[in-house]
Amino acid sequence: MKLYDRGPSGNCHKVRLLLSMLGLEYEKESVDLGKEENRRPEFLRLNPRGQVPTLTDGDVTVWDSQAILVYLARRYGGEEWLPTEAVAMAEVMQWLAMSENEFLFGLARARQNKKMNGPWPWDLTSALARSGLAVINDQLEEHDWLALGRPTIADLACYPYVALAHEGEISLDDYPAVRAWMARIRALPGYVGMPGIGD
Repeated sequence: MKLYDRGPSGNCHKVRLLLSMLGLEYEKESVDLGKEENRRPEFLRLNPRGQVPTLTDGDVTVWDSQAILVYLARRYGGEEWLPTEAVAMAEVMQWLAMSENEFLFGLARARQNKKMNGPWPWDLTSALARSGLAVINDQLEEHDWLALGRPTIADLACYPYVALAHEGEISLDDYPAVRAWMARIRALPGYVGMPGIGD
């Protein structure tokens, strides 16, 4: 198994978290976007979008962080990380949608604005980030985990950009349930850190 990866990417970190928590051995290959290694023909044959993360597992290739989480959870995690029962699966998947909307377009872009001179309007990214944080804080005031009363890929999908909120100058001071949830994730067996989050 090989993960085409970029260390500072929250989307790549989601995948690294699940690989580690599942105890799966894999080779990591760093893709330098600055050198446009993601635009090379051999990489585009794996992922025509030219993005990381991309995972190869034998003759299977999966790209997009959410798709990779789903693949790994179902192939190697049994029912634990992503159940197949319709209502339970939907409960998990709705939080994956939030990770790709409020957290990607809000938190991740706010981070890109501050760290990489991103082009997105600050008022828009920060407002979207705060609206997403309010939603998960409300959920986590009543529940330890986002879905099903246990850790699932819902938590891993949302965690990295929430934990990196400070790099986008988004404070988590008003979201105590979110901060407590982050501590629970860091305490899970197999947790791994990343630049900006740490161990």
